[in-house]
Amino acid sequence: MIPDAEFGYELLVCRWAELAWHPDGESRPAIVARQIGTQERRWDVLVVEVDPAGLRRRRAFGERELDRELLGIVREAPGDWAWYRDVLPEPDYPWRYVREAIHRAADRDLIDERSRKGRIEIRRRRPYPDWIRRIVAIENKPDLTASAATRLSDQLAYDVEVGLLDETWLATETTGSRLEPALRREMPVEAGILITDLAAGVTPAAAAVEWLPSDLGRSHSGDRRGNAGDGPGSDQEREQERTQNRERELRRLVLAERAYGRGWRSFHETMRPDCRHFRLDRAGEALLPECAAKGRCPTARECSGSCASFSPEPPGWRTKGWPIEGGPGNGIRRLLDRRRDRARYRTVRR
Repeated sequence: MIPDAEFGYELLVCRWAELAWHPDGESRPAIVARQIGTQERRWDVLVVEVDPAGLRRRRAFGERELDRELLGIVREAPGDWAWYRDVLPEPDYPWRYVREAIHRAADRDLIDERSRKGRIEIRRRRPYPDWIRRIVAIENKPDLTASAATRLSDQLAYDVEVGLLDETWLATETTGSRLEPALRREMPVEAGILITDLAAGVTPAAAAVEWLPSDLGRSHSGDRRGNAGDGPGSDQEREQERTQNRERELRRLVLAERAYGRGWRSFHETMRPDCRHFRLDRAGEALLPECAAKGRCPTARECSGSCASFSPEPPGWRTKGWPIEGGPGNGIRRLLDRRRDRARYRTVRR
């Protein structure tokens, strides 16, 4: 089935990526998330290829994401007790926000914290691991028209140039054969193209490669892989480049952390599974939200308390016991959370 909304197509692509990544046929452990981005760009699907051993060590920091401030504390905390201002880099914002981040990190058992002679001291509990191998984005457009191809070409060109990704892909639905050459020429040559056939739902074979992408990580290897400073230029220029590289690497890490914490099944957080019309519908090896009142997969914007068909669960439903303890809406939330955790656990065990 192909849902009416691009939102549903996005969920199907996420499930396919979870089952069958990488498209070239070489299986790679990865976690999949949706609607992750920066101030400049938000990606439909983000695939973070991981080192399973490193991901196991990452799980010791909990299942929630670490934001930019927490990452700065966790990665820089020393092995022995020290005053935080002696060991943490000088921030570009007031130190009081650093202290707030330290308290948050300690509350989540990410670091140890104590006060000695009026000073806050911190100590590392465990080293933050190197768990990310590659970061890949997929832009979804099931119905690719000429005007849509023009808009997408600008977005994909940004992905190629920004230096945060290792690959960027376009996923579109099959129209009976291959992508029209005129539409393909609109895309940057560095972007890969996936042709999907999801009419019968999600299976590992539901997507095929139309065009393989370039390795964007290799094109930025001089920026990200430690070669900065080897070439000509003043010491000041080399230091500036190293600073830019550290910032870029931190931005990649923030993206990966968001993907780790949120996954792609978090749509229930912005929809209303507590509505009596909310269902989960099977599409091959995927589960999609369905609105019984509309008879289709709704968008996240439609599925809200302002919907004309919204009908809250009766209070009596929420007092029921097993197997829908707390009502069907809570049961759906727990089911999706369990499936997200199960997918993460499978990745760790690979």
